Amino acid sequence: MYEVDLDKYKIEKNEVKTKKVNGYKILYTESKNANMKHVLFVHGIGASLLAWRDIPDALSEYFHTISVDLIGFGGSDKPEPADYTIKGFSKFILDFLQAIDIINEKICIVGHSLGGYIALQFAIENESLVEKLVLVDPSGKLSGPTPLLSSYFDATNESFTPLKYDKLKRVFEDMYASSSYLLPIVVGIFLDTIERPGALYAFNSAFKDSTGNEIGSDELKKIDIPCLILWGEYDKLIPGRQYAMKFLKNLPNSKLEVIPDSGHAPFVEKTSLVYERIHRFLTK
Repeated sequence: MYEVDLDKYKIEKNEVKTKKVNGYKILYTESKNANMKHVLFVHGIGASLLAWRDIPDALSEYFHTISVDLIGFGGSDKPEPADYTIKGFSKFILDFLQAIDIINEKICIVGHSLGGYIALQFAIENESLVEKLVLVDPSGKLSGPTPLLSSYFDATNESFTPLKYDKLKRVFEDMYASSSYLLPIVVGIFLDTIERPGALYAFNSAFKDSTGNEIGSDELKKIDIPCLILWGEYDKLIPGRQYAMKFLKNLPNSKLEVIPDSGHAPFVEKTSLVYERIHRFLTK
């Protein structure tokens, strides 16, 4: 089960906790340095806080790090009445921060894929609360799903479990620059969580909203916050050659760094390099 898998990922420094947010149980990890600069990690669609591996733990030497399972994902509750739109997730992040007693304090947000889109929306709505942004292969400029995103959606909605596993395995392999980076446990965790009540509804709702509604360039131009954009060189899910410049051109205080020999999850494939880039940016 999900709790056992947390142990397998050796989350040692950051304590696993739960908190009620608007009446729903939310799973998160938090380092003990609450008096230091806050850094919040927001995962992508279908993922969980496990996706970040040990980067939040490593950064906890310098920051108060928090990784959250978004409502509808991972070990958090998955209510079907919840608002799984980008604006709904942005409101959830605000409510979550207030629930863990981070109120009217500036934070840094590290968001991957869907999490990057959520981070941008949160910054638009709460700019005074955001000190810096790190966007890792973010969505937000899609006018529809890419071919690999469509395959991801189809595999997730496959009803025949053995076929579902094979389809998901192929999709996850394609998300990396090399299929050798895929750990079998990743597919197992995904299947375990997506088959829980409400999980598929949350996935499909978030997928539809995030791939069907593009964030406007005028909205991005309002975000005058230091922003580091990291993009995997061989990302096939959201190809950087098509989308990276759309963010770089419209975020006035941003810079782009391409992570070599990596796909949609460069923090998995090039963990040390991504950690170094994030650490350097947040400590400047």
